[in-house]
Amino acid sequence: MKVPDTCQLRAEDMNELFAKLEQKYVIYAPVRIRGGGRYAKQDSILYKPVHRYEEIEYSERSTYPMKEVLTPITQTLFYFTEDEYRESKMREKKDILVFGRACDINSIKIQDQIYLKNGDIEDYFYKRIRDKVKFAVMECANEFDGCFCCSMGTNTTDMYSIAVSFGENINNVEVKDEEFKQYFRNYKLSDYKIKFPAENKLKVKFPVIEDLDMANKIKNHPMWDEFEDRCIGCGSCTTACSTCTCFETTDIVYTQNANVGERRRTCSSCMLENFDKVAGGSSFRKKVSERYRYKILHKVYGYNARFKDGPMCVGCGRCSARCPELISYPATLNKLYDAVEEIKKQGGVKDV
Repeated sequence: MKVPDTCQLRAEDMNELFAKLEQKYVIYAPVRIRGGGRYAKQDSILYKPVHRYEEIEYSERSTYPMKEVLTPITQTLFYFTEDEYRESKMREKKDILVFGRACDINSIKIQDQIYLKNGDIEDYFYKRIRDKVKFAVMECANEFDGCFCCSMGTNTTDMYSIAVSFGENINNVEVKDEEFKQYFRNYKLSDYKIKFPAENKLKVKFPVIEDLDMANKIKNHPMWDEFEDRCIGCGSCTTACSTCTCFETTDIVYTQNANVGERRRTCSSCMLENFDKVAGGSSFRKKVSERYRYKILHKVYGYNARFKDGPMCVGCGRCSARCPELISYPATLNKLYDAVEEIKKQGGVKDV
């Protein structure tokens, strides 16, 4: 029997499917945490292991991104004594199936570049998880506030094994990966085609900084001055970002024996005051506006200058949603676009 590309599953079928998948995979998906949000009566939506499809929150954007499955906020790399060390064991013994939207899956391509192609040595602790991961893309039935994935070209993806259109009674599942077709042999056929967003209400004019000369000129533009008073340098935007990868490593020495401990990698942010502090106490960016400028220019120019892979942004809108000072990242991009055009018109850089 030929397995169809798309199947139609009822609620009980989905839970039957999950039971089958759990024999091989740990399933991660966005889950609503009641009362776990910023304010007393606000929920949060985090990536957690799920066992039933009803646990998945598919009608709203997750508070924090998919990357936490692959790069936990705090991760022990290895344990050490005075004369030896031992790598930490992986938490998951099974393979991993992660449900996420197209923009989230595209963000993992950026994570892959930074952790696996940033020099000659792959990050071992990232790769050992990444090799076990497959993706299930979730159809975006509704647009979320602040999304601009269409402006970034991250509204579609082909990096998935299955695609799911969730409904109250009927769910359509497109099966792309041959490895997964065995799970769908007994389900009803469907001619439904998974839809990707075609247009966002929010349009962003993404600035293109062609070379280091333009990057140096834009660094001195007065557009950055307003963020000295507006931004508080809390790092919420980078914690919520799908693509940011800044971290710190810390040796935790156990109290009773100073020669025994563990090394941890912990999510951090270039927006934090002491992140770039060097020996002797000096910092490269003393003002909060300089840190904000660094973050923006790294996403717009620095990442692409190194990897030739486009901007370090997928337009998910989480950074703006999490900012306590209501700073809009898309608005910053539009201002930066205008500043670049202004410099070009002044003859500072040839238009290419």
